[in-house]
Amino acid sequence: MQNFMAKRMSARARLAAGAGSVLSAALLVAACGTGSSSTGAAGSSSPAGASSAAAASGGSGSTVITTVSSSAGTFLTSSSGHAVYLWTKDGSGMSACSGACAGVWPPVTTTGTVTASGGAKSSDLGTITRSNGTKQVTYDGHPLYYYVGDSGSGTASGQGSTQFGAQWWLVSPSGSDVTASVSSFTVGAGSGGSSPAAPAPAASSKSAGGGWS
Repeated sequence: MQNFMAKRMSARARLAAGAGSVLSAALLVAACGTGSSSTGAAGSSSPAGASSAAAASGGSGSTVITTVSSSAGTFLTSSSGHAVYLWTKDGSGMSACSGACAGVWPPVTTTGTVTASGGAKSSDLGTITRSNGTKQVTYDGHPLYYYVGDSGSGTASGQGSTQFGAQWWLVSPSGSDVTASVSSFTVGAGSGGSSPAAPAPAASSKSAGGGWS
């Protein structure tokens, strides 16, 4: 009788232990699932001030700067037809646009080579390093920017703006301001010059160290 009772107690103990192990495993799986979901949500969030223009630029890989022709003359754009601007407050090879300014006027950035097409000059292309480590594209020493107010390619609603205390202008192939009035243009209208068969890499001598001020 004592042996029978001992066997029954041993069986119950084994069942209890098994149930406890299953419960612990279920709780562990649930906890892991919750952690993965939280991490994924955080990783997928977009940074504030991001724009379709910046996303369409050379944010990853190489960046191509080309030109279009319009009633305002010939000026620079990205390869996807987004207008790029200079800011008259910037110094040569240095950006004065940070914080809220960079949220409205995202820098044209690259993680690869910068190349020229159309009427743009490869010898005038370069980069500066911003305080967050990103490379901002420059042309003739001017840091280049997009404008979040542009609805997409073929628009230049930022032309002549005085936001943040200085004027924003489109950029000519010579590197000077384009001050004529223009709000839209035809992408692929041409530059009036011949495009090279393959874009030439930017001259390294134009690269300059710098940062946000």
